[in-house]
Amino acid sequence: MADKPFVSIIIPVKNFERTIEKTFEYLLNVDYPRDSWEWVIADGGSNDKTIEIIKNWQKKYPFIKLVEIPNCPSPGFARNKALEVVRGDYLFFTDADCAPNKEWITEMLKHFERDPKIAAVGGEVFTLKVDPDNMVEGWCQHFRFNMVAPRYGFIKEGYYPDFPKDPRPSDIAGHKGYFFGTCNVAYRKKTLDELGMRFWDRPTGEDMNLSYETRRSGYKFYFAPKAKVDHMHRADLKALRKVWVTYGQAHLPLIDKYIKRKGLEVLLQFVPGGPSFMLPFPIRGFVYIGNFHLMHFFALLFAAFAILNLILVNWAMLGLAAASALLMLYYAYQFVKWNYDMEPRSAFWTWCKYKYLTNLSFIQGGLKDFKKFKVLCIEPSF
Repeated sequence: MADKPFVSIIIPVKNFERTIEKTFEYLLNVDYPRDSWEWVIADGGSNDKTIEIIKNWQKKYPFIKLVEIPNCPSPGFARNKALEVVRGDYLFFTDADCAPNKEWITEMLKHFERDPKIAAVGGEVFTLKVDPDNMVEGWCQHFRFNMVAPRYGFIKEGYYPDFPKDPRPSDIAGHKGYFFGTCNVAYRKKTLDELGMRFWDRPTGEDMNLSYETRRSGYKFYFAPKAKVDHMHRADLKALRKVWVTYGQAHLPLIDKYIKRKGLEVLLQFVPGGPSFMLPFPIRGFVYIGNFHLMHFFALLFAAFAILNLILVNWAMLGLAAASALLMLYYAYQFVKWNYDMEPRSAFWTWCKYKYLTNLSFIQGGLKDFKKFKVLCIEPSF
């Protein structure tokens, strides 16, 4: 037995025949003794070739465990079932469309070993393109989809801030909601067991909830960008839009759980520095106001003033319509201008469409369960 901590690598799967072997190939290249790890694959009811692929790999590698969960309600539920059989002192989470780098485990373990108050270490997430000609994968790469540092103002390696004692909605479900996604994070098992922590069973947001529960208990999170994984993203626009809906949808139950005082947080994305303020309101939530929102707002004003001008034939209405049109075009330009740098440039309008539809899906997700939770989430502009 190698003199290394025993680690468990936990991967929930459901219909991942497209990418799972690539993930396994990268895991085999991770620099860690094979007698000091196990892979626990929790299948949530695949009906493609995923199970067949896993069982073929099991024949060659006895450290691979398969936990089958028919009719699994969520990835969090699958991870909890995996946690029932793990043996590791450290629990490494990734997905069956991710490719960890060679130093993934050793890089994370060195931070755990120097500070016992660290409950979780998370790394950076880059893009691994499966198909070099796939436009959706190209979009995800340019957008830096799932990257950690850009989400928080391009932070460097180090500790996450302490969990706020009186969080605002944006501290939980907005741009200050510091968490590690389960595509690239490791937890100290002793800490999770001590706190009785497990993933919730909701369809999404389980990684955020576990992060917050652990951090508000006084434990530390450490960002180690060198422990990176490359992510094989969605292959078509429909799947990409679906995941953005679920991201927005996750925010309502999180705010419902962690934010007790009523009021809306208004965040002015279009102002340098993005200032925010709390607005007295009978429900909880946030409203981001950025380029995406403003181009729609001024488009509606333009339509309203143009119709009034047709009815009243009024120079004032015409002037207001013209001003609204100019502001609509200005904020539309601000929204799409960074797409000019994307290659191939001949696909500019395709990139604009992807940006618009993913942002729209995010906002749709934030509104989806408003009646259920009585929480309002107007998601950010990208």
